[in-house]
Amino acid sequence: MSFAQHITRMIPLSIRIRYRIHQKIRKENGELNSIGRIDCETGNLRREKDLCLNDLFCSSEVENAWNEAKKEIEAFNIPDGTGGVNPGDRKALYYLISQLKPTSVLEVGTHIGASTLNIASALYASRIKKGENASLTTVDILDVNSTATKPWLQYGVSRSPLEMIDSLNYGSFVNFVSGSSIQYAETCKERFDFIFLDGDHSAKTVYQEIPAVLKLLNPNGIILLHDYFPGMKPLWSDGAVTPGPFLATRRLVKEDASLIALPLGSLPWPTKLQSNVTSLALLLKNE
Repeated sequence: MSFAQHITRMIPLSIRIRYRIHQKIRKENGELNSIGRIDCETGNLRREKDLCLNDLFCSSEVENAWNEAKKEIEAFNIPDGTGGVNPGDRKALYYLISQLKPTSVLEVGTHIGASTLNIASALYASRIKKGENASLTTVDILDVNSTATKPWLQYGVSRSPLEMIDSLNYGSFVNFVSGSSIQYAETCKERFDFIFLDGDHSAKTVYQEIPAVLKLLNPNGIILLHDYFPGMKPLWSDGAVTPGPFLATRRLVKEDASLIALPLGSLPWPTKLQSNVTSLALLLKNE
């Protein structure tokens, strides 16, 4: 161990974490400020006053459906701590889709399919099973289903997202897309009721993603953000912070007062590190 490494290890971990976060915020701010202003079309966003958070996560009907869906999903043994949403957030996604009942959903950031499965399962229970139409499009910069590279294996998952979706017979209403989220949004002809942003979490990308996907919203649509840390303060005991989504959203809100980010705060069930706190936040219209 070098002298510099020895000195570094003498510094308390909490201070080292805060320093790394500070450096990351400076870097992301610099990249974000290099982009010119992008206008937002907020006309189709659901208004904050039309949504009651307290009602979203309280339903015995949804809870029963979730318990049934969980049995199927848990059979895939998708691990936690692999860069995807934590188990508590997966349940929150299931509840949001079940309660808001969108017919068309766009997910940005498929990864290993943890959130994809829960969204698809909720769509099936709330729409498809009842003979109604519904669809989920999930976009990732990588080919998450590549049989050549099999990226899911490095995260300890035995099946690709596509294989898991097909095994549940959800393939008829789930579509996988490989490519840039921004490029996809610029060429997409579809429109969506619910959009979940969980891809590249950098401030520079999220600042461009939000205006791009706003153009894809149906009237009264909703955008859900992942890894939104209000005030860039830690949410959990590990002290970690992902500053990008907050930095990007804060700038957009300053530039367009009709936008508001509404953190979901604490959920009625555990999320991670022995807490109920979630980093999920709704992007709504402030009027």
